[in-house]
Amino acid sequence: MTFKDKVNTALVECLKEKPSIFLIDLIITDSFKVIVNLDGDNGVALQDCIDVSRYLDVNLDREEQDYSLEVASVGVGSPLKQIRQYKKNIGRILIVKTESEIIEAELVNADDDFVILSWQAREPKKIGKGKETVQKELKLPYGTIKEAIVTVTF
Repeated sequence: MTFKDKVNTALVECLKEKPSIFLIDLIITDSFKVIVNLDGDNGVALQDCIDVSRYLDVNLDREEQDYSLEVASVGVGSPLKQIRQYKKNIGRILIVKTESEIIEAELVNADDDFVILSWQAREPKKIGKGKETVQKELKLPYGTIKEAIVTVTF
């Protein structure tokens, strides 16, 4: 079993005890720096990161492989990578990049196949001069999303 397999197995076991926390990234560099990025249905507390770090330290043997360990929650501006992240951010504003456009819209719904985005846009009036505000909605398959980031509003 490779070192990465051992880390992954230990992470899976640890996260079984914390069902609201889930793995976003596991990176192991050539110099054996282990970087674990977590997210949670209700966010990730500092104690969650400490618990995962301690679990990994106890279950990995430094005598077998010397490593450094970094466990953190994903940052505010980090792109969404898993369907579970989209579902937890329903009602928030996203900046979504597709192949052809960039849309800033509210995430209205997210299921296992699609997201539904809603936003207002200014478009030319159908009759007469000038523009009018129209409500737009788009059902977007995950495969067409290049990047989606939650915007922070104050």
